Amino acid sequence: MTAVRHNEAQTRYELDTEHGMAVAVYRQQGDALVFVHTEVPPEDEGKGIGAQVVRAALDDSRKRGFKIVPACSFVVAFMRRHPEYNDVRG
Repeated sequence: MTAVRHNEAQTRYELDTEHGMAVAVYRQQGDALVFVHTEVPPEDEGKGIGAQVVRAALDDSRKRGFKIVPACSFVVAFMRRHPEYNDVRG
C-alpha cells in the first residue's frame, strides 16, 4: 500500500489498496472541510484502512488550518473514538 494522498482537484483523500482505492471525500465551506463520504473496497473492509485514510485526512486538514465537520457516519464515529481531534471540530 502507498501513502494517503490529497487529491485537491477531486476534493478527496485517497489510498491505493490491492483491491482498489479507499477515499475520504470532503466539501470545503469557508474555513471548514465537511467530510461527506468515506469508502473502502469491500475486500479491504475491517482492516483499518478507512481509519488510516481518515486519520491522514484529519491530520492534513488540521495542518492546513481547516476546521473539520463530520457529515459522514464513519468520520463521526472516528472522531468520537479519537477525542484528540476535538480541537479542529467545526
